[in-house]
Amino acid sequence: MSDQIAEMSINTIRTLSMDAVQQANSGHPGAPMGLAPAAYVLWQNHLRHNPKNPEWINRDRFVLSNGHASMLLYSLLHLTGYEAMTLDEIKNFRQWGSFTPGHPEAELTPGVETTTGPLGQGLATAVGMALAEAHLNEKYDGVIDHFTFGICSDGDLMEGISHEAASLAGHLGLGKLVFIYDDNEITIDGRTDISYTEDVTKRFEAYGWHVLSVEDGNDIEAIDKAIEAGKNETDRPTIIRVKAVIGYGSPNKQDTSSAHGAPLGDDEIALTREALGWPHEERFFVPDEVRSHMTERAVEQGAELESSWEEKLTTYGADNAGAADELRRRISGELPNGWEDTLPTFEPDEKGMATRAASGKVVNKLYDAFPELMGGSADLAGSNKTLHTEYGVVARGEYAGQNIHFGVREHAMAAMANGMCLHGGVRGFGATFLVFSDYMRPALRLAALMGQPSLMVFTHDSIGLGEDGPTHQPVEHVMSLRAMPNYWVLRPADANEVTSCWKMAIERSEGPSGLVLTRQGLPTMDRRTPGRYGSPEQGAYVLADSSDGANAPEAIILATGSEVPIALEAWHKLAGEGHALRLISMPCWEAFAEQDQAYRDRILPPLVRNRVSIEAGATLGWERWIGDQGIAIGLDRFGASAPYEELYEQFGLTSERVEEAVRSLLDS
Repeated sequence: MSDQIAEMSINTIRTLSMDAVQQANSGHPGAPMGLAPAAYVLWQNHLRHNPKNPEWINRDRFVLSNGHASMLLYSLLHLTGYEAMTLDEIKNFRQWGSFTPGHPEAELTPGVETTTGPLGQGLATAVGMALAEAHLNEKYDGVIDHFTFGICSDGDLMEGISHEAASLAGHLGLGKLVFIYDDNEITIDGRTDISYTEDVTKRFEAYGWHVLSVEDGNDIEAIDKAIEAGKNETDRPTIIRVKAVIGYGSPNKQDTSSAHGAPLGDDEIALTREALGWPHEERFFVPDEVRSHMTERAVEQGAELESSWEEKLTTYGADNAGAADELRRRISGELPNGWEDTLPTFEPDEKGMATRAASGKVVNKLYDAFPELMGGSADLAGSNKTLHTEYGVVARGEYAGQNIHFGVREHAMAAMANGMCLHGGVRGFGATFLVFSDYMRPALRLAALMGQPSLMVFTHDSIGLGEDGPTHQPVEHVMSLRAMPNYWVLRPADANEVTSCWKMAIERSEGPSGLVLTRQGLPTMDRRTPGRYGSPEQGAYVLADSSDGANAPEAIILATGSEVPIALEAWHKLAGEGHALRLISMPCWEAFAEQDQAYRDRILPPLVRNRVSIEAGATLGWERWIGDQGIAIGLDRFGASAPYEELYEQFGLTSERVEEAVRSLLDS
């Protein structure tokens, strides 16, 4: 590349970024201005992508972990020919209905690989993408073969999730992961040394990363050589520390925190254009030479890259037809034919089993029928029942397996599961105790925001875990996850509901799901009960009904999970006394809410106001289903350390308490 066109392209990125932030009167101009040279070199010389097909599976992935620098990414997308990223979209930065929100959103903007903004999430998600690539590369003989590139900031590397993810990436030796670290030494509160003085490069060396440094953030030749060296490091991830200058070119604001999160101002923008030698006073100006240099080249090269890869896939399929067809299916996101036929069913059994144990049996069948399922536990595989070593265990240099040991890294596990799903061809899942979902909420929330079908297995779901006590007994967690938009909470009542819940989670393509499972054993219920109607897969169904069908029941009991057998015992007692009583199992509130009104009204007749719910957790929220007149039996305090049978008795989670509540409503 000539120095002149390179400088012109870099300054186009800078001026587009500062102009967009100024027009919006909101945003972060400093990081895009400082990172423009590094980003330009990466996208112009190294990133393999096709602007005309942003979803091409073998493209290199680019993750802007410091999502506040979003105008850097939007400028690159525009200048390399992504059709959705028009100049009008740049001008509408941060405005209603635009493709240019304040922080990049994968579900909204073509070319954005993952939603970033909460710092550290992008880096951890990129590790999941790199692992998905390594898995598919090994499983399909190198047909999938690309890099995962990213840019991160000081803030990303301060957040704990980045430590978790970087540690695991180094342990696994993910050599096709290359990050540029924007070491500009500035945060919102001032220079980084007010709170951040460790040697970051030494830390990454300790993680097992290949560490490189570029001392001048404008030295495009040195940056180019460093990226190339990172690509040539095959058995370690690479981080390139680049000493960029935040707000570069701004005479009065560069290298200060004032360049970080506010517009430069019209006067300072004029001075910056002069300092950069930018002769164009017109806002949002893109020189024709830059369009020819960046747009035409990216579009032409992208088409050639994808065409060449399609030929590679065809050649592979000539000798490996079954594997090639499977890869195409996995890329498309289609489920394999007949996969659900392999799922287990369970006979009625009073002794039964814990729903976590039933889940383990389902996962074992899923691994065989659904090869894209890939995940594991945060050092709790024996408790979560997720480890099935006959399907391979991921290790350094061995990525074809479906089992992952995440270690005690709950937050990184959730973000990596997102990254695997975002990559495509892999369905990522994780597992831990429900109480530790607290460590994972930012990543779970982003999965819901992005509409990614990542899966979580949450076991030890209530005070039913017993003696470990209140530190490990979730109380508010189920309800707090239900409060998250687009997140499905699946709390099955027995082994057969576990199978149904897994089926629901696998078939859900537009958002994440969390299976909430017991430690304690539950009976496998006999579903040949009077009045049974609907199915678990509809979110809620009538498990038993002693009314005659022609008339509404006198009262309705609603329950989830381990409390359904308790409610069923109360139903038998009250129905035996002649009461017209309905029992509803509600494994998934969210799925039930999506059913049509006729089904919801048939399950929960609006005129029946006598309603009792029972769930071993917070009662807040149950008013949605039981109304103001209903009675919610639950736990609005922390638990205690004791055998679970004693805890249920002490806290009133009993069939007698259900009977008492129903009688009080009928009497009134």
